[in-house]
Amino acid sequence: MRFSVYQVSRKGGREKNEDRMGYCYTRDSGLFALADGMGGHPEGEVASQVALQTMAALFQRDAKPMLKDPVRFLHDAIIAGHHQLLRYATEKALIDTPRTTVVACVMQNGAAYWAHCGDSRLYLVRGDKLIARTRDHSYSELQETLNGVVPLGEKFNRNVLFTCLGSPGKPVVDTVGPMLMQSGDRVMLCSDGLWSSVPDTVIAEQLATRPISDSVPELVEQALRRAGSKSDNVTVLAVEWESSEDYDSTKAISTQTLGEEVFASTIQASVLGQEPDDLDEAEIERSIREINEAIKRSSQKKP
Repeated sequence: MRFSVYQVSRKGGREKNEDRMGYCYTRDSGLFALADGMGGHPEGEVASQVALQTMAALFQRDAKPMLKDPVRFLHDAIIAGHHQLLRYATEKALIDTPRTTVVACVMQNGAAYWAHCGDSRLYLVRGDKLIARTRDHSYSELQETLNGVVPLGEKFNRNVLFTCLGSPGKPVVDTVGPMLMQSGDRVMLCSDGLWSSVPDTVIAEQLATRPISDSVPELVEQALRRAGSKSDNVTVLAVEWESSEDYDSTKAISTQTLGEEVFASTIQASVLGQEPDDLDEAEIERSIREINEAIKRSSQKKP
């Protein structure tokens, strides 16, 4: 398995960045994920961090070195993150639960599988065409899908989400896959800070015509310029699968030399040095709490 990754996150006009992203992989499987902590609720940055850390911990436990059922894994891992947020709110005696959107993609066996909850998106570009794009869990996307069959009425704010992690009800999780990948396919995960300012046509064109190391920073800069001082956090993680004719192999990640038990991650997921097989929900929760406390202490030291 070989791929290249480019990722960037900008605060925009917000006081803090509540987006989180990262990826982890074994010899035969890769997990790429992005979460956008929701404003209007407490500790959005904690919500997005917890969602990703939970997924990474479960990936480390289950990818040996491949996931048995990627679609089920994605669904269950997202729901597990939701339950971790509910427990966190209970432990902290919070009046409201931290909430986040999430989008994640697994690549293995030459295929991609993805899942999302909320309005963080995944785009798949092949050649010069946009092959797939997730549909937001918002009233505006719902109305577009229903195509006027069931009018929502003006009383609905069409940009409001009807599901997310940390909400009172069970989250809606949409899953897709397997989608067979072709050499040079580009998959991009992003928060709404990007797509709310940059049209899909522009996103697809940039991904199709330029290397991800050029297209991703350009798309982020466009989003920041268009939104100005009111810009949301803008976060993007893009992956190019295998290689194209002009592919620079020196920038690629190759997993072929990894052993069966080797796990690499940009998301902290290990629990005090324990083996992944020993992980249970309580230990994952404790690890998340300890990591978040360390993050909080680190941020308080900054001027």
